Amino acid sequence: MGVLSYQLQYSDSSRTWRSYRQDDVPWTFPGNTDTDSVVQHKLLHSVRTRYLRLMPLEGSQSGGMGLRLEIYGCAYKSDVADFDGRSALLYRFNQKSTSTVKNVISLRFRSRQAEGVLVHGEGQRGDYITLELQRGRLALHLNLDEQANQHHGNDAKPQSSGRHTSVLLGSLLDDHLWHSVLIERFNKQVNFTVDRDTQHFRTQGQEDSLEVDYELSFGGIPLPGKPGTFLRENFHGCLENLYYNGVNVIDMAKRRKPQIYTVGNVTFSCSDSQPVSVTFLNSTASYLALPTDTGTEGLSVRLQFRTWNRDGRLFSVPLTRGPSPASLVLQLSGGSLWLSLRRPPQRTIQVFTGQTVCDGQWHLVTVEVKAQQASLSVDNQKPVVMEVTRFTESLQRTTVFLGVARFRGCIEDGLRASLEYTSPIPTFSMSSQSHPYLLYE
Repeated sequence: MGVLSYQLQYSDSSRTWRSYRQDDVPWTFPGNTDTDSVVQHKLLHSVRTRYLRLMPLEGSQSGGMGLRLEIYGCAYKSDVADFDGRSALLYRFNQKSTSTVKNVISLRFRSRQAEGVLVHGEGQRGDYITLELQRGRLALHLNLDEQANQHHGNDAKPQSSGRHTSVLLGSLLDDHLWHSVLIERFNKQVNFTVDRDTQHFRTQGQEDSLEVDYELSFGGIPLPGKPGTFLRENFHGCLENLYYNGVNVIDMAKRRKPQIYTVGNVTFSCSDSQPVSVTFLNSTASYLALPTDTGTEGLSVRLQFRTWNRDGRLFSVPLTRGPSPASLVLQLSGGSLWLSLRRPPQRTIQVFTGQTVCDGQWHLVTVEVKAQQASLSVDNQKPVVMEVTRFTESLQRTTVFLGVARFRGCIEDGLRASLEYTSPIPTFSMSSQSHPYLLYE
């Protein structure tokens, strides 16, 4: 009995797991070839985790799987702060302004929001530094000279407008998993690292120093003189081990040091409540079946999804019984969402939103069937409507099939499905086919 090979996964919550990777692929570790020998592996890069699990890939030829395991690691100190999207921590300097030629900022973060300011500081002469989430990527904006233009980045390479520089790193960082960030600046030379991806660049202009007045803000940019008002969208999520030039900002905030001022509600524990996302990797064999409760007034389906693919079916709902039932189908076609009523052998009736949604961002979709009408709304925009005459009268019990054909992407557990239009059920049990290409993230 033994395990010839396995993969390693780790998690902070025991619900959302990440695979240990080398060369950007899940790494397969060789195991024992007999019952007595010791096989030791040293990880090429460290992981910070609360839970570990092994995924056996191959058992011994004699049959059965079993092993004994010892884990060696290091003690880890964690200082966390939870921001609710309307809060911030301000690190106030002892003098009116501070001018530095060297800066080191390090932190870990996790968030479900694609936008939000993590770090910001600025000076009256025009200097600034901003670290923010933009569409699920991290953007670093720097200016060391006066009168900079407004800072926005649109490419993975350094972009310069006037004297400011912007750099974008990472992708889909709003996945509610922990990500590490390190910013190292000496004069004009900057190293910007997100997880294990590093961008080296030089700032524009003539100056070498960064002049910041009064304070650095973390989690948002408060508007001076207007408590609770912020200039940009705030960060909503958790920060861990936030250091600025060797100062442990969160630890100082927890000990109520006078240099740290709290705006709004910042708590020093990170909520373990997480959404459950379902990832459809195989385009033909992965799907979920969601039986609905009995109702009389109609059908309501509400979900969040994201994908890079331009085509695929998000869900289908049989509206009548029989060998050729009429079905309501929500389909991605050419990057847009189409809602179709298919009733063989008659023609298909359909409407579409025209909005492109294959951009890797989360999109909220609501489909409602009531009073012989079906409506489709995307991201709370004005719905498009079509007639579904005579079908709502027979709606009593049906099943919502998610990701049935060619859909590759994620659907989040914010979805609701019910036959009681006025009161959709808040929770549900989902049944699925047992299939190796269906992952719960």
